Amino acid sequence: MHKLVTAVLVVLTVLYPLGVYLAMGHVAPQWLAVLLVLLAMARAVVTRQRFWWAVASGAAVLALAAWWQGDALAVKLYPVLVNAVLLVVFAVSLRYPPTVIERLARLTAPDLPPSGVRYTRKVTAVWCAFFVANGAAAAYTAAFSSNATWALYNGLIAYVLMGCLMGGEWCVRQWVKRRGAMA
Repeated sequence: MHKLVTAVLVVLTVLYPLGVYLAMGHVAPQWLAVLLVLLAMARAVVTRQRFWWAVASGAAVLALAAWWQGDALAVKLYPVLVNAVLLVVFAVSLRYPPTVIERLARLTAPDLPPSGVRYTRKVTAVWCAFFVANGAAAAYTAAFSSNATWALYNGLIAYVLMGCLMGGEWCVRQWVKRRGAMA
């Protein structure tokens, strides 16, 4: 049951931009903000991860802003919040290792060699750059683009870019491993 609830919450989180886009004009931004907080809190409770508690806290701040301002900008800033929290998590792990990527790598390779640790640091730094760029694009679309453009970027293009980064990193990793095996 826990896996099903987790899967449903992941799907709802991924579909958040589409849901907001479809609800705009039909549901007051304040109520969208309440739904945002409930979704983030549900993810925090189910996953028991500090990351989601940070996101839920930020979502609460955005919800307060939506209630105070009465417009949808705060609701549309949620992807910016998620990118900012991810940036902080990844950047802090660069300062205080092991990095997030190293931890993930050690799930499949517990005896990660020093060269692997250096590689995972570089990949973590690349993800930090991605979160800066993606967060900036999310902020731009929230503030200066149409609701449709915002939903398209944050509900599709950002995920495609993330997938491209993951796929590209996988290809580079295979090349680095082959090169290391030949050296």
